[in-house]
Amino acid sequence: MTRRAVFLDRDGVLNRAVVREGKPYPPASVAEVEILPGVPDALERLKRGGFMLIVVSNQPDVARGTATRDTVEAINAYLGAALPVDRFIMCYHDSGDGCNCRKPRPGMLLDGAREFGVDLGGSYMVGDRWPDVEAGVAAGCKTVFLDYGYAERQPETVDYRVRSMADAASVILEEEKDRPEPPEDRT
Repeated sequence: MTRRAVFLDRDGVLNRAVVREGKPYPPASVAEVEILPGVPDALERLKRGGFMLIVVSNQPDVARGTATRDTVEAINAYLGAALPVDRFIMCYHDSGDGCNCRKPRPGMLLDGAREFGVDLGGSYMVGDRWPDVEAGVAAGCKTVFLDYGYAERQPETVDYRVRSMADAASVILEEEKDRPEPPEDRT
């Protein structure tokens, strides 16, 4: 049986992003992490709906030398202890590194799908920035954009535009109610 997943960006989706001059940034330490209202319940609802929860996050500050990998991993551990996340997959590269994992490329989603046997066509990508949405499109997922009105480029194509993770979970679960059951595998 193939699994379905909700791929989640981290900063701005699970925890509050630090917004400076209209642009979002990750918290600098665990002490700055604030889980957004409604996120624990939204993730629990998605888990009960049968979804794996895989966090896929660009963390270029590590490559830039303004954050350490240990700090990123400590924030992930903190969030993982508080939320029902199945896996954290990080890209520690900067835009000039040419890696396949940095969103808008779909590498982290493809890696997560391979690791857990996830059907990308039956999965979702939830993010608050255009690279999140483009990575989801490139991977073949449906996309949900948390629109916080950042002063930056907006995604060109998105399946759903919402204001919170609670709204994202509701949209995903509502769509799943209308989804036809897959045919039984008779092999």
